[in-house]
Amino acid sequence: MDIDASGPEQMGDSLAGLLDAVDLAGRAPAPLLVASDIDGTFVTSAERVTPRLTSAIHRMVRAGTSLVLATGRPARWTLPVIRQLPVRPLCVCTNGSVIFDSAREEVLTAHEIPLEHVADMVRRVMDGVASDPREIHVGFGVERVGTDLYSEKDQFLIEPNFDHVWESQGFSLVSVEELVAEPAVKLLLRSPEVTSEELYQLVAPMIPIDKGHVTYSFSGGLLEIAAPGVNKAGGLAEVADLLGVDAGETVAFGDMPNDTEMLQWARMGVAMGNAHPMLLGVAKAVTTSNDEDGVARVIDAWF
Repeated sequence: MDIDASGPEQMGDSLAGLLDAVDLAGRAPAPLLVASDIDGTFVTSAERVTPRLTSAIHRMVRAGTSLVLATGRPARWTLPVIRQLPVRPLCVCTNGSVIFDSAREEVLTAHEIPLEHVADMVRRVMDGVASDPREIHVGFGVERVGTDLYSEKDQFLIEPNFDHVWESQGFSLVSVEELVAEPAVKLLLRSPEVTSEELYQLVAPMIPIDKGHVTYSFSGGLLEIAAPGVNKAGGLAEVADLLGVDAGETVAFGDMPNDTEMLQWARMGVAMGNAHPMLLGVAKAVTTSNDEDGVARVIDAWF
């Protein structure tokens, strides 16, 4: 196997002190489960699965190791990626709220935020932001389980103040009252005037931990809130249990703060070369970026 020799020392001074994931893989047994975030990790910036990664996954699965995609995306938005793969994996979607069987295109489980918590968190944020001297404007959206995998308009709902991030995707425009009238698997907060990190610092203290779990996977002023205690680690643990695998047999890849718990849960948590500094602080090792086959080069070390 021809393994890419480029490591953290080639990735920039900020990563030079971190262990190269390929070196670590060479001293560890092959995992039985490989879990990967999608955006900024598994796919390139053009949202493509590279030929090298496709080949690596094919060899890995033939050797008996399972692939799981763990993403902030809703289940329906994983399909363009899955259609590029040689397998149809189980997926952890909406940051752990939904477990999706892509082979059957079926939602297996969904952890919803109770409607009273959705309404309470929206009220708390509206009141808190109104008193902030920076005059930040926040719009709200929700992701629901819906009645049909492909029916976007009953799953992704936004109110008029939500500055849309994904204009090409289907959604329904509703009032705030309608938005909070049903349970949701994700509550979205959008403020293009600030970064996601700045919005997190403002909003996270407003949300009690028994109401929701706040995180972000996009830098441009977007927060994602799941049910209390729900994150990618919990979702991955659910899938691992279905597959008969435990954390000690798992390797996980990610690039953003919403991957934090997952990388901490797995035996080997790998941050991408393009990862957020917060994630670099919790990862056990680092690989190259998503545009440099960072996931594939680690899988290649085993299979």
